[in-house]
Amino acid sequence: MRGVSTWNGSLSAADFYTSAVCFSQKWKELNSDFPNWIWVPSSRLGAISEAEGYLVLEKMKLPTERNDSSLELNDFDGDANDELTDDATLVDNYSLDAHFYDLHVAYSFTYKVPVLYFRGYKSDGCPLSLNQIKEELPSHSVQILEKSKWTFMTQEEHPYLNTPWYTLHPCGTSDWMKLLISQSSFGEEVCLLRYFPAWLSVIGQTVWLRVPLELYNSL
Repeated sequence: MRGVSTWNGSLSAADFYTSAVCFSQKWKELNSDFPNWIWVPSSRLGAISEAEGYLVLEKMKLPTERNDSSLELNDFDGDANDELTDDATLVDNYSLDAHFYDLHVAYSFTYKVPVLYFRGYKSDGCPLSLNQIKEELPSHSVQILEKSKWTFMTQEEHPYLNTPWYTLHPCGTSDWMKLLISQSSFGEEVCLLRYFPAWLSVIGQTVWLRVPLELYNSL
């Protein structure tokens, strides 16, 4: 990452890895009982850098009744959350109506920014179609999707799993990240570590995920 004043909003592969791993560690420190983001290194022969891998958060469960608020950390599958979820929002882990999402973040060597890949599926493992996913997206995400379907959300091959996943197109990421980070008064090192949570705080809202403010402030 170059000096903040001359930075173009992109990341090197090494900086992506540093920021992503730091984020996953802080997420775990915030509350280790919750599902963690896990770094999965590439299994390809001849991988040239640590950034050849991806960050994983799996089995994020959407309740059957939702509003436009993004999900908190306790809106995940798993026994550790049962005591933290009140009766009004408790969802049977095995309900046929429950939908789950897997979120993966990989580095785009073309755009030099993080890219979110995601997929949705029912409790029986049956994948959700794009129309089913659209029905569950926050209203502001649906509006953008309808106006710019192919530039906002696309279905592409996962760069490491070689299977079709939905992804949010990264073509404009560096521009808005430059605006977001350049307004910070912090030094280059802090801005680097804050890159990933800042990026995910924007992108994550599209798929019901919110990064806790205390995580961002802890960096």
